[in-house]
Amino acid sequence: MATSQPNTSPRNRLSRRAAKSQAPTDAQSVDQEFAAESHDQVHLDTSLLREMLLGSYAEERTESRELIKDPQFHHVPGRTKEEQRERTFEALKQLAGSDAVMAGLPTTQGGGGQPGAYVASFEEFVLADASLQIKAGVQWGLFGSAVLNLGTETHHNKWLADIWSLRIPGSFAMTEIGHGSDVASIATTATYDPATEEFEIHTPFRAAWKDYLGNAAVHARAAVVFAQLITGGVNHGVHALYVPIRDENGEFLPGIAGEDDGYKGGLNGVDNGRLCFTHVRVPRENLLDRYGHVEPDGTYSSPISSPGRRFFTMLGTLVQGRVSLDGSAVVATRAGLAIALTYANERRQFAPVPGQPERVLLDYTRHRRRLFPYVARVLAAGFAHEELLVAYDDVFSGRADNDDARQDLETLAAAMKATSTRLALDSLQECREACGGAGFLSANRITDLRHDMDVYATFEGDNTVLMQLVAKRLLGDHAKEFARMDVGVMARWVADRAAETAVNRSGLRGLSQVFRDSADPRRSVNALRDPETQRTLLTDRVRSMIGEVAENMRGAGKGSPEATAEAFDRNQHRLIEAAKAHAHLLQWEAFTRALEKVEDPGTHQVLLWLRDLFGLSVIEADLDWYLSHGRMSLMRGRMVESYVDRLVTRLRPHIMDVVEAFDFAPEHLRAEIATGAEAKRQQEAADWVAAERAAGRWPRSEKA
Repeated sequence: MATSQPNTSPRNRLSRRAAKSQAPTDAQSVDQEFAAESHDQVHLDTSLLREMLLGSYAEERTESRELIKDPQFHHVPGRTKEEQRERTFEALKQLAGSDAVMAGLPTTQGGGGQPGAYVASFEEFVLADASLQIKAGVQWGLFGSAVLNLGTETHHNKWLADIWSLRIPGSFAMTEIGHGSDVASIATTATYDPATEEFEIHTPFRAAWKDYLGNAAVHARAAVVFAQLITGGVNHGVHALYVPIRDENGEFLPGIAGEDDGYKGGLNGVDNGRLCFTHVRVPRENLLDRYGHVEPDGTYSSPISSPGRRFFTMLGTLVQGRVSLDGSAVVATRAGLAIALTYANERRQFAPVPGQPERVLLDYTRHRRRLFPYVARVLAAGFAHEELLVAYDDVFSGRADNDDARQDLETLAAAMKATSTRLALDSLQECREACGGAGFLSANRITDLRHDMDVYATFEGDNTVLMQLVAKRLLGDHAKEFARMDVGVMARWVADRAAETAVNRSGLRGLSQVFRDSADPRRSVNALRDPETQRTLLTDRVRSMIGEVAENMRGAGKGSPEATAEAFDRNQHRLIEAAKAHAHLLQWEAFTRALEKVEDPGTHQVLLWLRDLFGLSVIEADLDWYLSHGRMSLMRGRMVESYVDRLVTRLRPHIMDVVEAFDFAPEHLRAEIATGAEAKRQQEAADWVAAERAAGRWPRSEKA
């Protein structure tokens, strides 16, 4: 039996060439890839997603949202700072004693003893008024928590009940004008006098004034003051003391002075101010001495012998602020997106064909492109925050309170707070622009949210400094792994590293992707859809950047301190970029873990698209790095953009279901363009045109 031979006639070769020339473009191939799947029956279960987004503390979040529907808690635009401050303080009084606030007080003091539940409840206050949330955070999350976590049972019994009831409004006096984030170098001193058994607190010069302090300008009656503790001529580093600062009439006590910080770019319901202390004396017992105690004769003792470790342990107890800012930034981002997407789903602009209805904004790819990736990012940030909140509760409830857990919590909180607050600022600005002039009106909330979120990037730790903290941890972990290698393993690692560098520089890795893709964009898409591909790309960027910095700094630690500092400074930008990449990797992994728990097929599919959109939008933002380092072929790099375009199109029918799952009531958003008013306006316009046409009153077009 004769075997068939391929037809190699000129006519057949020409036909194949013609067919090849008519092959679909990259974008068309991806469209066909989507069309081959069955999407018609995909439905998102909004109640299921709502439950996922509320997380472990769903009941507490729901109760807080119900509480803040009351208009007395709402921000009212256009008021003076004095009016805003008094309104916020009155609202704070109404919160005192609520279940949301009492959850943060230990059971021994009559509270709920649920640190995680308290933070979750507190995060929701941003929907009412960011000033209220921050003022509550200063009172109970900073001032009260400092007494709780740095003090002992004696301090708890003496002050906590009055702090939680707001009978003692307080301030948290750590930051100084001259040192900012460098808390270890603050200049205010607390010098012990054994003759009187008192500490003398003193601000030696203007740059040592405590500044940017919430509640300090008007309302605080006391403050937790951080100062260099000196006894017997020895400086034992930064410690915290409880210091009364005003009398019952609101007047400063002797030796204490202060100033009002005045109007700010946002949060004008919070009375930020500055304080200074001139030889102010407080009893020895006012030292919050959980980690450092002074005997009547001036003898100092601490359960932590290392001064450096003691300092970071004390600051680590105050991680609650960063955890809560991470969560409240997520809530604010969701609110801004809910407003902008609701408006975009109703606002019509331009008719694709004359005589046809105008299209709603969300039917334009560009509009989806500018907003949908932020939806994916805020979901990722929310899932990561849920894991952070659980870790926080584990540590501060005592279930998992050890050095390793606290260090992990501090690093995670730093990474997530810096990432989500940046996300809030970027997304709210995009939401504002996406709503045009309507987004600029205070009545539509977005600008006020943006202004209030602005300072989130620099308080409770400047984001750049926090990312540096994360980067140092990554660099330290890299060094530990390297130190554990034996000679043989180390030799193989060096050889593998050299081979990897050669492959990347030569472009062979990208070339191997081209061979695998075989110039077929569908293979590139399939690779990008693979979670292991996304995980590998995100992980490889972190490891490679940290590895490069480690190589650049090799041997720096053996030189002078100046040389070591200079080596770190030269690599600081790379380290911070690596920390940002690490935070995105953590969010992607949290999103993936949340996705794995979803059993409903439709909800799983929509969340899968959103997870892919998150991962690929992060990769797209750093595409120059992946291409220049040979991690991705040009073919696959081009397909990232095409696939993201297809994803935002695929998500179009489901995005408002996601917004519904955010579960915001009108009282939470309080934005005119998110009430359905735009849809009514559009319908009124369409009805008028239809009536004019039907009556024969519609004029002919000049073009016709």
